[in-house]
Amino acid sequence: MKIYVLVGAADWRRAEKAGVYEGSADDARDGFIHFSTAVQVAESAWKHRRGVKDLLLVAVDPDGLGPALQYEPSRGGALFPHLYGPLSLEHVHSVVPLSLDAAGRHKFPAEIPPFEAGE
Repeated sequence: MKIYVLVGAADWRRAEKAGVYEGSADDARDGFIHFSTAVQVAESAWKHRRGVKDLLLVAVDPDGLGPALQYEPSRGGALFPHLYGPLSLEHVHSVVPLSLDAAGRHKFPAEIPPFEAGE
């Protein structure tokens, strides 16, 4: 099982140089890096990153993250993975650029279930 984090391309370039991803400004504000499961990430992108260009889908192997990774309730009681500390890039499985469709929705790889937003 993989977990996912949405990262801006510029932030990811900084992480690659440092060897760790410290999170976004929102992550710093909240005190943890916001991750999603495969079934959560498309909805998270829609709700929080709609229309954002140069967004990357970073897939992470959660097994090596240890106790810093906590699954905590969020929207509607769903458990979301939160990482309390930096993400070492050694745990990254893949990094995929996300393009946008005409409605500003990100196009995800086949492993991610689609999210149908009611508009």
